[in-house]
Amino acid sequence: MANITKELALKIAKKLNAQIKKTTKAHDIAEIFHQGKLVATFGIRRGSNKNLGHDHIPHQIFLGARDTRLLGQCPMSREQWLKIIIDKGMA
Repeated sequence: MANITKELALKIAKKLNAQIKKTTKAHDIAEIFHQGKLVATFGIRRGSNKNLGHDHIPHQIFLGARDTRLLGQCPMSREQWLKIIIDKGMA
């Protein structure tokens, strides 16, 4: 599986217009809404090691590892992601 770093996780959260909820646990929670409905959440590790894997994110945003990386690296837009999850019946 492709390694999703903290930096890439933050880029994905920003691209998806996620609201970041601070927690007392090891992860902050990125919440993604569409038309006022919560459609996906994923954890972002707060640790200082930015290379720790976030390989849980693809499953939590209903994509494969490759598409998750594309989302974070810019080729895929929020609108394209929304279309994918709507087509899958997840939103």
